[in-house]
Amino acid sequence: MLNVDKVLNGIKVIDLFSGIGGFHLALSSFGAEIVFASEWDKDAADVYSKNFGLVPQGDITKIDEKTIPEHDILCAGFPCQAFSISGNQKGFNDSRGTLFFDVARIAKEKQPKILFLENVKNLEVHNNGNTLTVITNTLNSIGYDVYYKVLDSAEYGSPQSRKRIYIVCFRKDMGISNFEFPSPTQKHKYVKDIVCAEDAEEYIINRNDIVIHKDDAELICETKPIRIGIVNKGGQGERIYSPKGKGITLSAYGGGVGAKTGLYRIDGKIRRLSPRECARMQGFPDSFIIADKDTVAYKQFGNSVVVDLLQQIVLQITNNKDVMKWL
Repeated sequence: MLNVDKVLNGIKVIDLFSGIGGFHLALSSFGAEIVFASEWDKDAADVYSKNFGLVPQGDITKIDEKTIPEHDILCAGFPCQAFSISGNQKGFNDSRGTLFFDVARIAKEKQPKILFLENVKNLEVHNNGNTLTVITNTLNSIGYDVYYKVLDSAEYGSPQSRKRIYIVCFRKDMGISNFEFPSPTQKHKYVKDIVCAEDAEEYIINRNDIVIHKDDAELICETKPIRIGIVNKGGQGERIYSPKGKGITLSAYGGGVGAKTGLYRIDGKIRRLSPRECARMQGFPDSFIIADKDTVAYKQFGNSVVVDLLQQIVLQITNNKDVMKWL
């Protein structure tokens, strides 16, 4: 996480589809108060509660929008599986895709000043762009100016390559005629910067079908993973990467011996990342309490957001003097 000024003291935030709290960490680091959270997954809600002392309410579709506290900023990493290239891409024909309209339902009723949303990069092109058009038109119709951009966390100081679409909306009466997303940073982190030596043994892979194609002694890449070998046939979860490059995108699903984290050659051994290393990949501090079961923790971090990149977007918002007149 970045060290930032508490410029949002007194600002109230709600955290929809909160997961384990990536948005909470990012916004509270600026001094904002999260006054409401919603998460249907009980394991994720439990981790959220342990870390923040706020118990998320359950299924958002069953929550009356009138009962939600007044707030200035609405955050939502609404479910992405319906739009992901790794899924069936059913979009609004998938019940998970229609959950966007619960975000719109709440925003229409409460009219917060800012909406801050995140989803998979494929949302931009899903259904030939028609899905994103429906989303932007819906947000326009309830009173918001909409800005969006696909950003890769690898270009913003994260040790992970994770491309996601970020949507920032301002209530029309604020008169925000232009908003620029942050430019890529010149500061870089790599997988080697987040490894925990004490975690290594449990996650080492010992097999006789490991093939290393290249020596990574001289390799380094600032913005991409460096593939150096394979296990078995090199399918999903069977590719080996150098820790001197970026990590592959953490996933909540997927198979193979390196499922969810990818495989890396670290100190001469092939291994998966540990849950704590996954937390670091997503920008969560080491003080963050993670789930007891590895399988649960992997899913949660695979579904989470990159905290550092969220902070950089919030910095862009708070550096806008016209926006801050309203906050």
